[in-house]
Amino acid sequence: MLELSAPVIAIVGPTASGKTDAAQIVAERLGGEVVSADSMQIYRGMAIGTAAPTPAEMEGVPHHMIGVADPAESWSVSRFTEAADRCVQDILSRGKLPVLVGGTGLYLDALVRGNTFAAGQQGGAVRQEQEGAAALLAELAAVDPEAAARLHLRDEKRILRALEVYRETGETISEHDRKSRETPDRYDALYIGLSFRDRQDLR
Repeated sequence: MLELSAPVIAIVGPTASGKTDAAQIVAERLGGEVVSADSMQIYRGMAIGTAAPTPAEMEGVPHHMIGVADPAESWSVSRFTEAADRCVQDILSRGKLPVLVGGTGLYLDALVRGNTFAAGQQGGAVRQEQEGAAALLAELAAVDPEAAARLHLRDEKRILRALEVYRETGETISEHDRKSRETPDRYDALYIGLSFRDRQDLR
């Protein structure tokens, strides 16, 4: 049985800094397989616009979480994390090294940390009530003043999300997030950060 904390390598950096090439080299030399953590590379038919590696660039190294979804689908970070974690667990079970390539920081962090995401259905009852942002924020302040203090009236999406979590679970989103932060990371990740020698190249 796999231990809770397992070694993975995470390659991070800004766009066009060479993450794809670096992941390829690391995977080849260390017997690894690449797992993309890019929120757009998961969609089929978007290889050019998302700079997804081509079959030639993969050079026989297995790549996961690329082109796995239809563009008409909506993937949340929660759904991505569940699917990507299955890939990581499979790679580890075969004695290989998972090489995570970060294109979307939130996705990569959630995968490494093993974050759980509070329940609450998008399009649920709260969203259908149309009470107005001020009323919803006031309701949130009564049950979760910590979350309410962080949110602005214009941030209606997060206000609705926080209320849905509380109404459906009885736990505030602030408490859920606090528990998540206190939980040890799922994977012991070695981070390799890439950048540009000349910052003007990035700009």
